[in-house]
Amino acid sequence: FKLARERKVGIIVRVPLASGLLTGKLASKSAFAADDHRSYNRQGEAFDRGETFAGVDYDRGLAAVAALKDILPPNMTLAQLALRWILDFPEVSCTIPGAKRPVQVLDNTAASALPPLDEELHRKIRDVYERTVMAEVHQRW
Repeated sequence: FKLARERKVGIIVRVPLASGLLTGKLASKSAFAADDHRSYNRQGEAFDRGETFAGVDYDRGLAAVAALKDILPPNMTLAQLALRWILDFPEVSCTIPGAKRPVQVLDNTAASALPPLDEELHRKIRDVYERTVMAEVHQRW
């Protein structure tokens, strides 16, 4: 008899908060230091464009964030929503969000203790993606 082997590949998600965009704390007037990749790599001038705001135009990303805020469940931060959404996919092994302050680490890690998002919320998030950023980034995958 043949022994079937199941191969699994885990996915590690880097920069899951899109360079801070998915924290919901950035605005059109946000300023970044000259040595911050968010000010000099928006079009991939220094390294892969996908590393800065997930390759999404900044203003378009802000529009997506505004739409996500409209569907944000109570008692959940936007960063937690983004991280929980990622963790809902069984192919994902872990995420690697950045943090500058201890409170951000606590907020980010709390996402893993949240229950999975329901189907309706997943549908709404997919709708935001399709309406706001899909045309700009989907072909890069």
